[in-house]
Amino acid sequence: MRPERPHIKYRDTILYMGTAKDLTSSQYQELAEFRRQIRRFLFFSEATARDHGIEAQQHQLLLAVRGLPTGTKPTIRELASCLFIQHHSAVELINRLEKSGAVARESGTEDRREVWIRLTAAGRTILRKLALAHRSELERSGPELARALQSVLREGRKARTI
Repeated sequence: MRPERPHIKYRDTILYMGTAKDLTSSQYQELAEFRRQIRRFLFFSEATARDHGIEAQQHQLLLAVRGLPTGTKPTIRELASCLFIQHHSAVELINRLEKSGAVARESGTEDRREVWIRLTAAGRTILRKLALAHRSELERSGPELARALQSVLREGRKARTI
């Protein structure tokens, strides 16, 4: 089982910034552009999921199930952790996906009390279509996103060396 993801809070971010009191105008601009590029991709992702008849979070859950590292149990707890959502929210997503036929619940192999989530053939089909569309979009818009990230990181390195 992989370690729990840290819960980052606003005060942790402030502490991480250390002695910096503020960002420069250029750093704000670079950060805003990076955020815009992220939002552009998320907008595409949400619209594409809707076009395929599912919610964006349902798509994320399907991807989380398929993308778990080898040896990681596809439990509701693990999937909730991957999506940074509460357990009960993951249960609701799974209920809706199960009702649509995209996932199924099954008992764990070692502990029959555990509930594992698996993709059905229908779930794999939807996910494959979405993954191909997302991969294509990343090939198209990824360079802009990467440039924006590099710019943010470059501005951060400049600020630390001054």
